Amino acid sequence: MIKEQFILRPIGSVHKEKGHTTLVLNKEFEPALRGLDGFSHVWVLWWFDRNDTSKKRSVLQVHPGGNRKNPLTGVFACRSPARPNLIALTLCRVLSVKDNVVEIDKIDAS
Repeated sequence: MIKEQFILRPIGSVHKEKGHTTLVLNKEFEPALRGLDGFSHVWVLWWFDRNDTSKKRSVLQVHPGGNRKNPLTGVFACRSPARPNLIALTLCRVLSVKDNVVEIDKIDAS
């Protein structure tokens, strides 16, 4: 049986200040970071919160990069932030891990 709805709860937030980008996890998830400092990268799932409108969720095809010279392409075949489901995935380089904070090189999230 396919679920009609899923509930996602944030476990942290993205912070960008003065050229530094950090993922700050809720304190209760700090134990989940153990050993992450031994890896070069981490996959981060995040929500396109600034695109959460009915209009943008109904978009199924776009011109990649917003350039009309690019052929009309399905949103699942490109990196469009407009999509029916606003879950995003970014591979981030881990710079450091301290307590519940992961410093990364960059992320698409804002």
